[in-house]
Amino acid sequence: MDLRIFTEPQQGATYDDLLAVARAAEDLGYDAFFRSDHYLRMGDGDPGPGPTDAWTTLAGLARETHRIRLGTLVTSATFRLPGPLAVTVAQVDAMSGGRVELGLGAGWFEAEHAAYGIPFPPLKERFDRLEEQLAVVTGLWRAPAGSRWDHDGSHYPVSDSPGLPKPVQEGGVPVIVGGGGKRRTPSLAARYAAEFNVPFSSVEDTARLFARVDTVCDEHGRDPMSLVHSAAQVVCIGRDDAAVRRRAEAIGRDPDELRRNGVAGTPEEARDRLGRLAEAGAARVYLQMLDLADLDHLADAHAALTA
Repeated sequence: MDLRIFTEPQQGATYDDLLAVARAAEDLGYDAFFRSDHYLRMGDGDPGPGPTDAWTTLAGLARETHRIRLGTLVTSATFRLPGPLAVTVAQVDAMSGGRVELGLGAGWFEAEHAAYGIPFPPLKERFDRLEEQLAVVTGLWRAPAGSRWDHDGSHYPVSDSPGLPKPVQEGGVPVIVGGGGKRRTPSLAARYAAEFNVPFSSVEDTARLFARVDTVCDEHGRDPMSLVHSAAQVVCIGRDDAAVRRRAEAIGRDPDELRRNGVAGTPEEARDRLGRLAEAGAARVYLQMLDLADLDHLADAHAALTA
């Protein structure tokens, strides 16, 4: 199973903090380093240095790492126009030597939009825009070199575009779509994504959502096996109960709640949760690491989950 580190820097982290985590994750053998795309801290607490931009961060990490894959879980479609987003992601892909992935979602956190002057349309319109963004971004990347590409869209019409630059990865940058939506989310994943992600759900709900997206793939004439199934789970692993409790307290969570809802507990408990996620169909797990100063946690989690 692929193990990926997933960070939430809007909670308070500098670029240097993220670089330290990405380098440690790379050295330890994790498959990827991902970050959220948010501009405002969630919940109470000191906002610290304030937010860092997701794609500016990943551009820097692209030049300061060598093997580990890099991406967003997920970029909000409300934050960027799809044409410039396609340019940005393709450029970071080139800067990384072909190690970038794009998670793209509709956006949900209204307060951050208000805090930074970003329009926040109603839910249906946000999903309409997400669908059109996926069509534009992937269409620009897939347009044959030397051709011109057009898109007759209601939100993002494109005319006579050269569709440049292209990603350097063969087949283009992998796109990730995820969530618990009953209708549009699995349909978008089946049509546009290389990966479908279920965030922060029980093992039972994760299995149910995987089954739903497989059914929708069949309806669209796509082999469900061609779509990577992944899960995101908070991680809190300690060598004993005292270490688990200390790490849970550091992120303001109850250790028993984390054991129920995440990859958490002693190494044996965490491996059991990972095994049940694998049985549910997850080929990849994003481990949400909330205390970015605790680099030993990265090592402890990797040792526990790969034993």
